[in-house]
Amino acid sequence: MHVTRWASLGLWLMIAMLFVACSTMPPLEQQKRLVQSGDFRLQQLTPPAFVDSWGEPTYTHQQFTHFFGMPDGRLIPQTRLALGESPQGWETGLAAGDAFFMAYADRGMYLVFLEGVLVYHEAMTAEKVHAAGKTWKFESQFKTRLESSPGLK
Repeated sequence: MHVTRWASLGLWLMIAMLFVACSTMPPLEQQKRLVQSGDFRLQQLTPPAFVDSWGEPTYTHQQFTHFFGMPDGRLIPQTRLALGESPQGWETGLAAGDAFFMAYADRGMYLVFLEGVLVYHEAMTAEKVHAAGKTWKFESQFKTRLESSPGLK
């Protein structure tokens, strides 16, 4: 009986931790309202909020990316800087992971997600969005079958 009580307590603790972890992310409906109002909150928006609000992006891309962590919580992808540069105000924060990029030419918006949440957004001209999309298309030609296999992501 003592073991059953500990197992029950452990289960409740696990459920409570899962609830707390999930509660930090706003529900999808609230995320969509934020997107529609132009309030691009970092670490609080997911790709479905943008797709449901704006439709399919003009371009998408996925690749392992290094990020510069900024004091305000932004993660600036190294791909947005010239080789060897670091962003102004950057001190020591670094991150890396499989990033998902979405670009909307009609809205002039470049979005980057890490672990499924928005970590970077940048307004840019439609021409710059198309240039990024062309670069992604060119790079995708050189991916191996292993890199593009959905089972390995």
